[in-house]
Amino acid sequence: MSGDEPGHRPTRRQFVLAAACGALALGSESMAQAEGWQDRPNVLFLMCDQFRADAIAALGNPHIYTPNIDRLVRRGLAFRRAYTTCPVCVAARYTVRTGRQPPTTGIYSNALPDLAPGQAPGMEERCGPYLARAMTALGYRAFGVGKFHTHPWDEDVGYERQLHSEELYGTPEQRARDGYAGFIAREHPEYDWVEALMGERTEMYYMPQMSPLPAHLGVEAWAADRAIELVRHNDARPWFGFVSFVGPHPPLAPPLPFNRMYDPDRMPNPVRGSLEADHMDEQIPWMNHMIWAEDINDPHARCLRARYYGEISYIDACVGRILDAVEATPQADNTLIAFFSDHGDHMGDHAAWQKESFFDVSCRVPFLLSWPRQLAAGVERDDLVCLADLLGIATTAAGKADLRDGVDVLGAVISGAAPRRHLCGWYGAPGTDHYKVMTVSGDWKYIYIANGGREQLFNLREDPAEIRSLAAARPDVAADLRALAVEATSRAGSARALQEGRLRAFPHTQWPRARIYQFDASRGVTGFPPTPAQIHYEKH
Repeated sequence: MSGDEPGHRPTRRQFVLAAACGALALGSESMAQAEGWQDRPNVLFLMCDQFRADAIAALGNPHIYTPNIDRLVRRGLAFRRAYTTCPVCVAARYTVRTGRQPPTTGIYSNALPDLAPGQAPGMEERCGPYLARAMTALGYRAFGVGKFHTHPWDEDVGYERQLHSEELYGTPEQRARDGYAGFIAREHPEYDWVEALMGERTEMYYMPQMSPLPAHLGVEAWAADRAIELVRHNDARPWFGFVSFVGPHPPLAPPLPFNRMYDPDRMPNPVRGSLEADHMDEQIPWMNHMIWAEDINDPHARCLRARYYGEISYIDACVGRILDAVEATPQADNTLIAFFSDHGDHMGDHAAWQKESFFDVSCRVPFLLSWPRQLAAGVERDDLVCLADLLGIATTAAGKADLRDGVDVLGAVISGAAPRRHLCGWYGAPGTDHYKVMTVSGDWKYIYIANGGREQLFNLREDPAEIRSLAAARPDVAADLRALAVEATSRAGSARALQEGRLRAFPHTQWPRARIYQFDASRGVTGFPPTPAQIHYEKH
């Protein structure tokens, strides 16, 4: 077979890049100075929220339609073993923008940093410059569009242009300054009466809905429109773009016609083990109750998956428009694109909804990487990668590798740099009964839950649905992975979760059940009225 045939198309590129790199490890000579790297690539990060790793047609899902994300699969590399190391929005996003794990960011949940004594108070003091600031320092024009989920909501994270589409608005001023909500108010005031522009939350979180706006005015289309404008912007500098879609995070409210794209009775039912095993982590029943999802039956679950897939197909259409814009530029083959998510969604698997567990459906993420000028196309890889690797991918491509807590993914792909041997994850404040830690190594995954000192062990090759815990049957494997979890926990920021060199355990406690209320505070709505008669209704 000749080198020009499809099966061997990357060979020439691999040799060129390997010769240029030599060694890609942090501290090596800047790759920008090596042959073949003078023409630095554009870099585009496409991020989704709550997008399961198994929701891509080209990677084996027969129930979903994702032709444009499939284009990305064919364009480059698909990493089958990619994880978020803290499966919740805020924590994952700070890992992406800092290249640091929770013990350094101090964020272990959707809460403010929980710092250990001696940790610097400022995020960039602890972690180093944010990703966008690092790329700007390397000479890139950096722009960001979409959901950022920072604290404060408009934190400066280093973009030259930053356009927000946050989900909730705390004040009228925030709603007016939000890029998407402001766009609707200014340019389409006929929809400004809508409180929940992306669908109703609170008790409607896991109720099938339809978007109150047409598809071309939905938040994902708005993000694609702004991204296309910024991709086309005339500037001599290479660009770094970050496009962060709000979906398919609930509420599951795709616009017409995506709301009726999937027949619920063609959707699979959730996969469950015993309730005792599935709910060993108290976070799951506690969260189910919080969002009115404690008793969802199979027909309801199929309807929800149909709307979830509708959200994904809507995003896919928007991704396709961005890809078309990139491919129309002179630098199309020298544009590195990464597609990923902050975490997944249980979607009823393990009798669970939302995220925040270490089951694969919650913490495994899509991770697609393409760069036609330099990387192989249409290749699936089993390297252990995670969101902390993204900052290193961008800075390495830009000519000055800054790996931080990540590994050298481009080096592993191109020139044989050592891949990650095992991966750990953290969730919940260290030293409390909310803390848990995960280790993935080879075929095995170990989970330790401080609430009750409980352990789970799964063989991911033999039991990919994680139905049968082997913690009791394979104490040798559990002990080895537990030792790695202890080592990961011993980092300065999380060492509070250890006691006498062991993972700290608390008596099992059922946490108090409560509901979450997410109304439009910017319009003065903070909850249900005490009685129905007290609802405010304007008669016209």
